[in-house]
Amino acid sequence: MAEPIRALCDELIKAVNVMMEAESSQTYRLEALKFIEEFKEKSPFCVECGLQLAEKSQTAVVRHFGLQILEHVVKFKWNDMAPQEKLQLKNCTMGLLSGGTHPILQEECHVKDALSRIVVEMIKREWPQHWPDMLKEMEALTAMGYQRLLCFGLCFFFFFFSPGTFSYSALPNIICQIKLPFFSLQAKAHWRVGVATLNTLAGYIDWVALVYITNDNCHLLEILCLLLSEPELQLEAAECLLIAISRKGKLEERKPFMVLFDEVAMNYILSAAQSAGGAALCNQSSGGIVERRYTFLKRLCQVLCALGSQICSLVGSDFEVQVPLNLDKYMEALFAFTTHPSQLLRSSTQMTWGNLFRHDILSKDTVVGQMAIKYLRAARISLVKTGFPSKNDCPGCEFSRVDFDSDEDFNCSFNSFRAQQGEAVRLACKIVPFEAFQIAREWVQYQICTPIDTGNTTSKTEKGLCSALSLTAVQWDAMTFFTESVLGQLFKILEKEKIPIDEGMELLQMVVNYETRDPLILSCVLTIISTLFPFVTHQPHFLPQVLFKIFPSITFELVEECKAPRTRAVKNLRRHACSSIIRICRDYSDFMLPCFDMMYEHVKKLFSSELLLTQMEKCALMEALILISNQFKDYNKQKAFLKELMAPVTAQWLSEEMKSVLLDPATFLAYVGADQVISDADTEDQMGINRSRISFCVNTILGVVKRARWPANPEEAKAGGFVVSTISDGAPIYRNPCAEPLQALLPNLFALIRTQNNLFLPENINRLSKTFTRVYEIMDVEKNFALGIPQPLLDAYDSSAYRNIAERMQGFFSSLYDNCYHMLGNAGPCMQQDFYAIEGLAEQIVGSAFTHLDSVPDHRLRPLVHILYLMIFLF
Repeated sequence: MAEPIRALCDELIKAVNVMMEAESSQTYRLEALKFIEEFKEKSPFCVECGLQLAEKSQTAVVRHFGLQILEHVVKFKWNDMAPQEKLQLKNCTMGLLSGGTHPILQEECHVKDALSRIVVEMIKREWPQHWPDMLKEMEALTAMGYQRLLCFGLCFFFFFFSPGTFSYSALPNIICQIKLPFFSLQAKAHWRVGVATLNTLAGYIDWVALVYITNDNCHLLEILCLLLSEPELQLEAAECLLIAISRKGKLEERKPFMVLFDEVAMNYILSAAQSAGGAALCNQSSGGIVERRYTFLKRLCQVLCALGSQICSLVGSDFEVQVPLNLDKYMEALFAFTTHPSQLLRSSTQMTWGNLFRHDILSKDTVVGQMAIKYLRAARISLVKTGFPSKNDCPGCEFSRVDFDSDEDFNCSFNSFRAQQGEAVRLACKIVPFEAFQIAREWVQYQICTPIDTGNTTSKTEKGLCSALSLTAVQWDAMTFFTESVLGQLFKILEKEKIPIDEGMELLQMVVNYETRDPLILSCVLTIISTLFPFVTHQPHFLPQVLFKIFPSITFELVEECKAPRTRAVKNLRRHACSSIIRICRDYSDFMLPCFDMMYEHVKKLFSSELLLTQMEKCALMEALILISNQFKDYNKQKAFLKELMAPVTAQWLSEEMKSVLLDPATFLAYVGADQVISDADTEDQMGINRSRISFCVNTILGVVKRARWPANPEEAKAGGFVVSTISDGAPIYRNPCAEPLQALLPNLFALIRTQNNLFLPENINRLSKTFTRVYEIMDVEKNFALGIPQPLLDAYDSSAYRNIAERMQGFFSSLYDNCYHMLGNAGPCMQQDFYAIEGLAEQIVGSAFTHLDSVPDHRLRPLVHILYLMIFLF
C-alpha cells in the first residue's frame, strides 16, 4: 500500500503546485482542481495521503493542503468512519500538535491555523461523550512549549466561540487561561502567542453578549488596559478594547464600562496617550513614521472617543451613573491627541469634545470647565493650517504623508476639521465665556503686534505680500476664525451688563488702527471688525471710524491706475468689504440710520467714477443703502429715495435699445457677443460692457426686491403710511415703497425670461459661434460641488482672477438665468397685493417662465422649481 499512496501523493503535490504557480495556464489549473476535488470526494486514501502531505519535510503549501484534506475528512466523512479509524486520526492529529510542527518563530501561521481547525472539528464531534480527557490532553500540550501553547489558544477559541457550540458560562475561565503568558514573559515566542490570541479574541468580541465581556466587573477590559503598556501587544489590545467599548446595546448592559475610569485602568490609558509625542514615533535611522506605533495611537484615540460616547450616554441617564472621579485623567488623555502633530488624530477628537462640552451635566463640572480653557488655548495652534504632505515646515507633515495622498486631500480634511473645531470652540465659550474672550483678545493683540512674515511662499503677483500659505497669512486666518467663533457666542450668552465693553472697544480700536496693504491680512481685519461691531452699539461715536476703515477696501488696488487683471485675493477683499457693509446695515439698520446721509454722499462720489467700482460692487452698496432706508419709517420718504436710487437703472432698463435686445433672441445674442468668433484669447472683450449693463440692471432690481421692506412694528408701519387697509380679522395690508417703480420694470423682466428660454431652441443654439458653443453647460464649480471634488488650494488666491472670454460668457448666462428667477420669486413677498393684482399676471408668467421648457436643460430648471415653491406657499 505504501507505494500506491506515495505515487498518489506525488500526483497531488504536482496538482497543488500547478494551481499555485503563476505561470500555469487556466486550463491546467482547472484540470488540477478537478483532480483534487475528485480525490477528496472519492478516494479511500484521504487520511493516509493527508498525513503524509502534512509532514514537516514537505513545503508549507503542501503541508497546508494535506491538513485541508484531513479537515475535509473530519467535516464530511467522520460519521462514516469506523471507531478505530476515528481514534487513529485523532491520535495522529494530536501527534502533529505535539511534534509535527516547526518551532513557533519558524512555523507558518496558516499551517498552525489549519492544524487547529482539524482539532476543533474533532472536538465538536467527540467531546465530551467520546473524548472525556480532551481538556487534560490539551493542558498537557501547553506544558510542552510555546508552539503547543499557541495551538492550545487557537483551538480553544475556534471551538468555544464557534456559533452553536460555545458555552457562554465558560468564557470567563477561558479568558483567565489565555491571559497568563502576557505579564512575566518577554521572549518573542510569547509575543507571537499573545498576538495570535488577541487577534482571535478580536474576531469574536464584537458579537458575544455584553454580559460576558463585562463579567467580573470588566476584568477582561482591565487586562486589555494593562497590555497598553506592552509595546509588542498594545496594538492588538487597543483593537480589542475598541471593539468592546464601541458596542451599543442597552444602557444598563454598558454601565460596567465605567470601570475603565477607575484609577488603575485610567492610569494605563493616560500613560499610553501621553506617550503620543511625535518624536517618539519617528524612526531615527530613516526619519519616517513607525507604522505599527502610529496605528496603535490611532486605535487608542478611537478607544478614547468611544469611551467618551459611552460616558455621555450613561451620565445623566436613568441608571444613576455619576461623573467619574478620574474624568480629569480621561480628558488629559484625550487632550494628548488633540495637541498631537498628526492632523488625523487631532480631528478624530473634535466630535468627542463637542459632546462633552454640550452635555447637560458634564459641561457643568469644574474639571470640564478647566479643560475647556486648555482646549481653547490649544486651538491657537491646531487651527493654524500647517502640515501639508508636500512640505517639511512642521512635524505634522511627516504624519500627513502617511494619511493623505495629496495636498488637496489634506486641505479638504482640514476644512472639515476646522468646522468641527469651530463648533467645539463655540460650545467651550458657553462654559467659560470670559476666559474665551480673553484668549481671543490676546491672540488678536499678538497678531497685530507681530511683523508680517511671508516666509518662502510669497505672493506670485506682488513681492512682499503673503500668499495664502504664508506663515502670517495662515496665523491671521486661524486667529480670525477663532475670534469669530468666540465672539459670535459671547453676545448671545452674556447679559448686556456683563459684556466686557471697555476691553472690546479697546481691542476694536487697535484693529481699526492697524494698517496693512496685504489683501489677505486686510480681509481678516475686516472680519474681525464685523465680529467686534456689536461693541460699537454701546459707543456710537466710534461708528464713523469703523466705516472709514471699511470703505477704502471696497476700492482697494495693489497698484493704482493699473489695468492688469486683479488677483483673486484683491477681488475677494473688495467683495468682502461690500459684504461687511451689507451685513452691518442689515443687522444694525436702526443704529446706522444717523450715518445714512454721510454714506449716501460717499456712495454717490464712488459712483461718479466708472473705474472705481465694478457693477456688482455698485449693487452691493445700493443694497446697503436700501437696508438703512427701511428705518425711515416714512413711506413717501423711502419711496422718493428708491426712485432716486433706481433712476439710472430704470432709464437704462426701459430704453428702446434695451427693450429690443430683451425681446428678440437673435438681437440678444448679438448684443452680448455670443455670435462672434474670437480667434485670439487675448482679444479685448468688446461686448463685455453690454453684458455688464444687463447684469447691473438685473442685479439692482433683485437687490431692491430682496431688501426694501415696511417697518416690522405694525404701529410704526401704520404711522408711516405703509398700511393701505385691513383684512376681515383686522390684520393690516401693507404696501412696499418699491412696488410702484418695480411694476414698470416687470414687463421687460418677463421678456428677458422668455428670451432666455428661447435661447435653447435649435435655431438659436445654431446662432452661437464656435467660440461659445458650450456656454449653456453647467459651470465647472457646480459640477465639482455636485461630485464632491474639492476646490483648488488657497494658493490659487495669488493667481489672477482673469477668466477667458468663453468662461466669462458662461458665467454671465448662468448667473443671469438664476437671478431673473430669484427676482420673480421675491417679487410676490416684496410687492404682495401690488404684484398679484397685475393685470394678466398668470398669462405673463406662463408665457415667459413656462415657455419651451422641453428645450431647457435640466440643470437650468432648478431655480424655476424654487420659484414654484414660493408661489404655491404664498397662495
